[in-house]
Amino acid sequence: WMGYCLLFESMLNTVLIARDRWLAPDGKLLPNKATLYMAAIEDAEYKKDKIGYWDNVYGFNFSAIKRLAMLEPLVDVVDPDQVVTGECPILEIDVATIKAENLTFEADFLLTLDRKEKVHALIAWFDCEFSAMKNRVTLPTGPFRRETHWKQSVFYLNKVLKGDPGAVISGALRCAPNVRNPRDLDISMDIRFKSERTGEEEEFQQDWRLR
Repeated sequence: WMGYCLLFESMLNTVLIARDRWLAPDGKLLPNKATLYMAAIEDAEYKKDKIGYWDNVYGFNFSAIKRLAMLEPLVDVVDPDQVVTGECPILEIDVATIKAENLTFEADFLLTLDRKEKVHALIAWFDCEFSAMKNRVTLPTGPFRRETHWKQSVFYLNKVLKGDPGAVISGALRCAPNVRNPRDLDISMDIRFKSERTGEEEEFQQDWRLR
């Protein structure tokens, strides 16, 4: 049932319907737990090639298309060397007890830069647990583990955040199925960036649609 960014295509909703109708009292759901994580990355090269590309297409300025290009997250494998913060869990799911309405959620996040770097995007991935088994197994999909079908979801930022070690990216993420197509995800973030060196802060809001 897991989709990109864990909840894409809303397949878990169908699992929950089956759980409530037919799962035996001693029945098991596998995987039975999942955690969604975030981190920040630098990705100047890709952003320049794929987003900046629209500034000059064979001599023509198509920069108006950049807004649409930024609206849709990229699903791709992230080089672990690009990750510039620790990870932050933003959603924990227990498949045995969660309700469908809880899959529309808002979560706070806080990420701290571990080196001097520019931040071009935030990424999301998940781990799934088969902990209801005798021998517990975890399926990781993060950038520091072996590549999987789910890769990572990359949310490019409208602003480049320039920070030193200790700089903080914080805010709130909201995620909900799209009204017209519930298989898509509408994701919105309120982002705050504070420089450790200067103490300066900036805030902005950005929306994406995973489809």
